[in-house]
Amino acid sequence: MFGLFKKKQREYFTPAEKETIVAAIQQAELRTSGEIRLFVESKCEMVNPVHRAKEIFYQLKMDQTASHNGVLLYLAMDDHQLAVFGDEGIHQKVGHAFWNKEVELMLAEFKQKHFVEGIAHIVKDIGEALVTHFPYDGTTDKNELPDDIVFGK
Repeated sequence: MFGLFKKKQREYFTPAEKETIVAAIQQAELRTSGEIRLFVESKCEMVNPVHRAKEIFYQLKMDQTASHNGVLLYLAMDDHQLAVFGDEGIHQKVGHAFWNKEVELMLAEFKQKHFVEGIAHIVKDIGEALVTHFPYDGTTDKNELPDDIVFGK
């Protein structure tokens, strides 16, 4: 009965744009043991999007990667908020300056309405950082987390 009133999930990306984003994630992960995920929702439930990204990071069990090298890109589309949250393994290697620079780059792309390009760009940059610090080892590495986009409310 209540299913009749369920609100339809908003589509922020076309199927082709989703494919582009997922392909960027897969490409970035080819040469690293690191994991990258994208979480998109309409509104941020917290004042600080970094706190929301951290909450989602743990809900998605991204802290359970073997090398603690998962990275979450968080977008709240209606609120025009975003954050990047990296697990302790990668954060210790790149630090706050790297994350801040990537957020600034993505914001610059978003201001030009280059949403998919901005996401793909930051995924590529994060992938390069992960390759530098966590290169792929074909004997031990596996894809620990799905590469698809996660959509919230």
